[in-house]
Amino acid sequence: TDTLKVVGLICASVCAWYMGYFFAEVLPEDSLQTAIGSMQKMHLKPVLKAPLPKKQKCATWRTCSSSEVVYRIRSGAGKSVEPNICLEDETIIAGSKKNGNRGINIAVVSYETMKVIATKTFDMYEGDFSGPMVEFINKIPSGSIILVASHDDAVTKLNEAAKKVFEDLGSKEVRNLKFRSQWVLLTAKGVPIPNNIEREKVKCTT
Repeated sequence: TDTLKVVGLICASVCAWYMGYFFAEVLPEDSLQTAIGSMQKMHLKPVLKAPLPKKQKCATWRTCSSSEVVYRIRSGAGKSVEPNICLEDETIIAGSKKNGNRGINIAVVSYETMKVIATKTFDMYEGDFSGPMVEFINKIPSGSIILVASHDDAVTKLNEAAKKVFEDLGSKEVRNLKFRSQWVLLTAKGVPIPNNIEREKVKCTT
């Protein structure tokens, strides 16, 4: 915050003043001049900097072992930030690929092969797409991982049957969705999801 920056600047200034006073009083004049000369040359010496962390698969910062699967689910925000679903460094759903759009974006992946089986977007603002979405989810084969990302509006046309099907998949937040809530969900059919994985998140916007 601005307050912390100001406090930090004040502390730095006080410390700099105190150290200058200390060296002027304690060190002999020739030593002080030598020290000042050395300080003036500091800018000529190369400055070693730590390398930036290397981005991993799906632009994540965490390093995963070869036995782990890397994924990222990002919801859209309003109309400007598009949804993004990435698995093992392959972008499955994104606006740039023109298969991520307003509503609820779903990617289905085989648990065995980690290959994409299907992707689908259902508009939840205009039209009646809750029915087709329920039908699509019910037809997802057992042994599949399901990744969900909302974009813009995911709730206006979301009917009771659609909410129920997501609850059956393990969603705890589907009934808490508001207009333009940002929602992501990781779930599966017929296969276990590790307990230490964050499976769902909702951020409500005003």
